[in-house]
Formats: sequence, structure tokens, C-alpha cells
Amino acid sequence: MTRQTQGTAANGTYHHQLHNNTRMTNGIIIVDHGSRREESNRMLEEIATLFARRFEHKYPIVEPAHMELAEPSIATAYARCVKRGAQRVIICPFFLGPGKHWTEDIPRLAAQAARQHPHTTYHVTMTLGIDELMLDLLDKRVSFCIEHRFDCDACRGTIRQGGVAPQ
Repeated sequence: MTRQTQGTAANGTYHHQLHNNTRMTNGIIIVDHGSRREESNRMLEEIATLFARRFEHKYPIVEPAHMELAEPSIATAYARCVKRGAQRVIICPFFLGPGKHWTEDIPRLAAQAARQHPHTTYHVTMTLGIDELMLDLLDKRVSFCIEHRFDCDACRGTIRQGGVAPQ
């Protein structure tokens, strides 16, 4: 049984089909802004690879995407998910807060990509947001900086990076 549902997206109205009593194959797209710095783009690819490995039984189809400035785009990643068998694509913004990219740009780009694959549905998740895990990560970063006496290659503004030594 299929029923039509309708909801309001940040940039207008969207429609999708809910298939009762059937399991749909999910494709996951982890999307960031994209950068002119290749190092930043490779980081998202590594995140997507690690996520895919950790959750391979739960999410067998995972693709990275960049909203702009670099490839793969959301459209390219969407097409890859569909080619790998996805019927529903879940787009996960790799952003901290719900800014314009989440409210407008990503839904618009996702809708454009989905139009090329009318037999699929898509959903955009919430941003990373506020979570206990984020607090633990912040603590980890601050502790590392303190333990290395503010003089490490991984930190910015350090003596090695042209910063000022702490007093």
C-alpha cells in the first residue's frame, strides 16, 4: 500500500511516497560546504569512508558530497546512490548549525538531484547541532592543546604557526 504525504520544506513544499510494509534501500549522502582546499575535501571523503565501514551492515550505501566548490556534488552523489540500488536517499549535512545552507541550499540541490531519479525519495536530516558527543569532542580538542603546551603542529596560532607563546 502506498500513500501520498506532503510536508513543508524550508524552501517550499515537497512530496514523497511512503511505502507501508516494505523496506526501502537507503543511500546516505554526507555533505559539507566544499572547499578550494583539497585537504578539506579529502577530510569529508575520509569521514564518509569511516562512517561506511562502521555502519556497513546498517547503511551499505554511503557517498560523500560537497555543496559547492568541489566534486562530487550532491547530484553526483545522489546518482551514485541510485546506481548502487538506493530507493531512498538520506542527506546528512556535515554542518554544526541550521543556517542558510541547511534551510535553503541543500534542500534545493537535493530536489534538483531527485528530479533526475523520480522513482526515489529523499530526506534531509538535521545538522550535527548540540549533542553530548560534541561536548566530548570539544573537551578532547582543548585537552590536547593544553597537554601539548600550545606548541603542536595540529593547533593554529601556536608558536610553530606564528602565534604568540602563552604567558
